Amino acid sequence: MKSYSQTEVLVKDYLLADAIIPYTSVLCGIFMCKVAYDLSQLVSSVNLKSYASLTKIQRIEWNNRGMSSAHAIFITIMSLYLVFFSDFFSDQIEGPVTLRSSNISTFSLGVSAGYFLTDLAMMFWSYPCLGGLEYVLHHSLSLCAIAYAMLTGEGQLYTYMVLISETTTPGINMRWFLDTTGMKRSGAYLINGVLMFFAWLVARILLFIYLFYHIYLHFNQVLQMHAFGYCLALGVPSTLFIMNMMWFLKILKGLKKILAKRQ
Repeated sequence: MKSYSQTEVLVKDYLLADAIIPYTSVLCGIFMCKVAYDLSQLVSSVNLKSYASLTKIQRIEWNNRGMSSAHAIFITIMSLYLVFFSDFFSDQIEGPVTLRSSNISTFSLGVSAGYFLTDLAMMFWSYPCLGGLEYVLHHSLSLCAIAYAMLTGEGQLYTYMVLISETTTPGINMRWFLDTTGMKRSGAYLINGVLMFFAWLVARILLFIYLFYHIYLHFNQVLQMHAFGYCLALGVPSTLFIMNMMWFLKILKGLKKILAKRQ
């Protein structure tokens, strides 16, 4: 009990102290990435025979995708809770939704920032094996918006709305896993493609349209943000939406091609 009390005090007075939450949370995000990467490597090498036959860069990408899936699950849960299940960003609470922040919301953004920093570093280290220019642009815009919302407390609602799109990441990674292990013609690959199509449509197309509608309804509150935050709230989702549409058309084209082969 004494040890538990000491741990509780440490978390409350250090990890969740207002002034240092951004920094400790980013470190926690980087640590989470390291643990997820190592776990992916350990579990895959022990349980999957096909993992041993992969090239060095394929193993790096395999573990990297395991890391990104772990982040996606975490941030999707936190985003869905804060946006749709918590009353924190509700219009029923007095004050602009664009200026609200809490220890939990700030900490979660810091963990996500730690992931994007780690993933960007890995991309640059092995460029372009882990992603080309479009992925670097996507991660850079996301990191910029997340860091601003985390450090200033502005626009966290819209940042979390955008981060819900990470719910599609495990499906994308699973598609790569199946392709890499020679299961491109399997039923699992087709099911994954169909699920990814609908998940992308909801999380990266329809949800972004709802985000723009929400900005329109609360535009007077958006204007209360600093100029840079105002530009981020409008510019980042718009740029990502265009990229999402381009990728969505590729997903649709690929799904049509797979379905045509199976007829």
